[in-house]
Amino acid sequence: MESGRDRRPSAGKNSENHMSEFYTLPRGEQAARFREMGVDALRRWGIEGAELSLIKLRENAVFRVESHGGNRCALRIHRHGYHSDAELNSELQWMRALDEAGVSVPEIIASESGALFESISHASVPEPRQVDLFRWIEGRQLGETGAALDAGAHGIRSTFHTIGELAARVHNQSAAWTPPPGFKRHAWDEDGLVGEQPFWGRFWELQSLTPSQRSLMERARAGVREDLIAFGKAPTAYGIIHADLTPENIMVHDERLRLIDFDDAGWGWHLFEIATALYFHLDQDYWENARDALIEGYRSLRPLSEEDVARLPLFLLARGLTYVGWVHTRSGTQTAEELGQVVVAMACRAAEEYLS
Repeated sequence: MESGRDRRPSAGKNSENHMSEFYTLPRGEQAARFREMGVDALRRWGIEGAELSLIKLRENAVFRVESHGGNRCALRIHRHGYHSDAELNSELQWMRALDEAGVSVPEIIASESGALFESISHASVPEPRQVDLFRWIEGRQLGETGAALDAGAHGIRSTFHTIGELAARVHNQSAAWTPPPGFKRHAWDEDGLVGEQPFWGRFWELQSLTPSQRSLMERARAGVREDLIAFGKAPTAYGIIHADLTPENIMVHDERLRLIDFDDAGWGWHLFEIATALYFHLDQDYWENARDALIEGYRSLRPLSEEDVARLPLFLLARGLTYVGWVHTRSGTQTAEELGQVVVAMACRAAEEYLS
């Protein structure tokens, strides 16, 4: 699930009207305009005459690029204002470091100027956008956020064992890696999760919450904050994480898993990563099988104590609250409408179980 608050800058009245007009356009028209921007942006990589096909339009617009000779890549046009240039550059630097450490991630294609991304302005889109390019990844998504995996008991165990290994490799790399000067990313810490301005929004203010649900959210927020502070941020438990290890961000090809979409990567607890990988499977009949397999896979490459495993419900609740915040800040969007009721119901159950 892509993320974050909408941080459009203030501007003059005409500029604001232009921006508002763009964001009320049908998705197909927005996609067409982003495609025009993408064609223009590809010139920074020396690519002309390529065919662009829309893959996804949510916060970011992602296109498949087919150039002459059959070469394929993925072009990502970022949502305006979500990350500063320094933050995006840091994301791409970490991806390169993961790749060098043997973690399977998309390969970044630098522009002709040697930049990891380019800032592009185009008349069809109201604001300048950050644009980056990646080698094409063959395969399919492991699954869809919020949907059950149809893999059978053996397949579930094998899949989540591998996801656990993948998470451990990411954490091993980040624990051993020294970020370069100027490295800057957000934090999924107690403030970013349940502070006054959580990174994904003030979840307790979602308009559709009933009075009892709102009260539950507020009590959960206070309890989670207290317990996160008490847990602390020891280097063995806290570091740079992917933070969106959901099935749609894992590509499968020839039984190999590759992690994509580092848009939400930042500082956070390793248990928050694990909770993210498991959260949307909480209500499935394979839940315990998936949880145990992921923990087993993680422990095959990195220590994880029983005491830490016992804290998993805390991080499952914290993850659930962020999804309520995401729905709150995405009111009216198709994805928020589709997932809203499910997200609130899951978060309320997690809160009731944790507080009890």
